[in-house]
Amino acid sequence: MLQEFISSKIHRATVTDANLNYVGSITIDETLMKASNIKEWQKVDILNINNGERFHTYVIKGKADSGMICLNGAAARKAQPGDKVIIIAYGLYNPEEMTNYKPQIVIVDDNNKITEQH
Repeated sequence: MLQEFISSKIHRATVTDANLNYVGSITIDETLMKASNIKEWQKVDILNINNGERFHTYVIKGKADSGMICLNGAAARKAQPGDKVIIIAYGLYNPEEMTNYKPQIVIVDDNNKITEQH
């Protein structure tokens, strides 16, 4: 039986923009995407530390090393620039795969620059 576990996380990223007039999604700095192994078009959960909102959306690739974390479309109503968010992706795994499994965790500073990777 497959079970769903966290595969990747960007921890305490700072929202840099909220664009209500975009189709929808979250734009993430490509450098953060690569470090966390989050792919473009992948479904993610966004957890807003400031207001407690939790919602799903999908990822669009942003300019590398820009620090961009931009919520687009309806998601722009869920966070404001300056809010801290946790971005989580999940995967389906067999129990055998979980023996020594560890998700890819990326911790960032207030400018969305990587400070730790696990």
